[in-house]
Amino acid sequence: MRHPLRWFLEGLLAAGLGLGALAALVLVLWTLSPYPDSGAGGALRIAADLWLLAHGTELLRADTLHGTPAPVGLTPLLLCALPGWLLLRAVRVVDWGTEPAGATRAALWITGGYLLAGAVAVLHTLPAPIDARPLSAAWHLPVFALACTLAGAWSAVGPPALRLPFRPPPGLPAAFDRRRVLAAARVAAGGTAAYCAAGALLVAGGLVLHAHAAQDGLGELGGEWSGRLAVLLLTLALVPNAAVWAAAYGLGPGFTLGAGSAVAPLGVGGEPELPPFPLFAVLPSQTPQGPSLWAAALVPAAGVAATAWCAARAAVPVRGERVTASGWQGTALTVLLAACGTGAALGCLAALAGGPLGTGGLAEFGPDGLLVAPAAAGWTAVLGTPLALALRARRLRRPRWLRQWITARATRAAARLRPRPRRTAARRTAEAGRTDPWHATGARRTRWAALRKTSGALVPEIPRPPGHGPPPDGPPGDRP
Repeated sequence: MRHPLRWFLEGLLAAGLGLGALAALVLVLWTLSPYPDSGAGGALRIAADLWLLAHGTELLRADTLHGTPAPVGLTPLLLCALPGWLLLRAVRVVDWGTEPAGATRAALWITGGYLLAGAVAVLHTLPAPIDARPLSAAWHLPVFALACTLAGAWSAVGPPALRLPFRPPPGLPAAFDRRRVLAAARVAAGGTAAYCAAGALLVAGGLVLHAHAAQDGLGELGGEWSGRLAVLLLTLALVPNAAVWAAAYGLGPGFTLGAGSAVAPLGVGGEPELPPFPLFAVLPSQTPQGPSLWAAALVPAAGVAATAWCAARAAVPVRGERVTASGWQGTALTVLLAACGTGAALGCLAALAGGPLGTGGLAEFGPDGLLVAPAAAGWTAVLGTPLALALRARRLRRPRWLRQWITARATRAAARLRPRPRRTAARRTAEAGRTDPWHATGARRTRWAALRKTSGALVPEIPRPPGHGPPPDGPPGDRP
């Protein structure tokens, strides 16, 4: 049903499902806790705080040791997956037709319903020790909801056509056409995923090498088994953040742990006293050397290789075919556009993965997105462009004789393994008759001539019509 009210209700439903899932988890932990600080109402406020924090909203903790309210702006990226998936689901279950304008209207109505539930959640958290900042929620919630709904709608029908207020140069539309922009977006997504995956590998390797310290920190912070479960869930929610931090570390800018500290491949200095959180066990305590430095170089190598490979496949869709392939200028332009997209994506992820955890020394915590974005774009553009051109040239080459020989052998082997049709008795008899010399034409004629000589008058001579020559020495079936 194409109705704005249906779209609005889908946005309310998406927000309610997200709040309900987090509320169920928080209530379970509150029930298992041996020393709950507040009642069920306080637990529900914490669930609303977590839901708002998943959208990037900054919280304010009023109950501190020094009496000054401390902001909490570090967003667990794993929590962002739940509201993002629910918004995408809300967009895909409604019917908006086949036009981009209808998809955009549906996304806006769904966002409106979602924001109504978000406003109620903000009002619910205000009278609490930990509440949401209304100004932060006023722009984080709309941006997050619009990004998810418009992405889901436009991925199905495409974005609406943009009308430029100025007349572009003649060569600009051909260079930045729709196909190249979409290809650059896909290449940027692949490069961003490769950077984050390499960062996740660095975190996993660090946890394996410092598993004992991480386990000690889990027991020291958790205390009872219910507390350990809460710390473990928080650790899992912050694992994507750690992957982005490791990617920023491998790219060069690194990150900060507050109080003027800096953790980067070129140096580690001013590390403050940190709580024994399990993920803090993977932090380097000194300037990396040898294997540690090579492990950090895995991040740019993985991102550049993935970007170049995706760009080469987009430039040459069919290997060895030049008709559908793009030129080297178009391939280089695609890599440059993808580098800009990768830098923007990693910069936003770095800004979202960090944030303040207090005032003073903890006001800056995590990577700086303004430094990570140009670093990622620079690595991708400088090293990814020549590598993509080299891979494009390799894909344009015809397969060599060895590859052709292997392909031919594989084809013959597949033909031998293919099941043969079952031969019937009549077919076997016919095949035997074609190959048996007893049924050959010469043998039949010889037997017929011998039978006619020994039969006397039993086999009379059959006269032939005039003009057909002498009769052949053979049976009637062999005569023309």
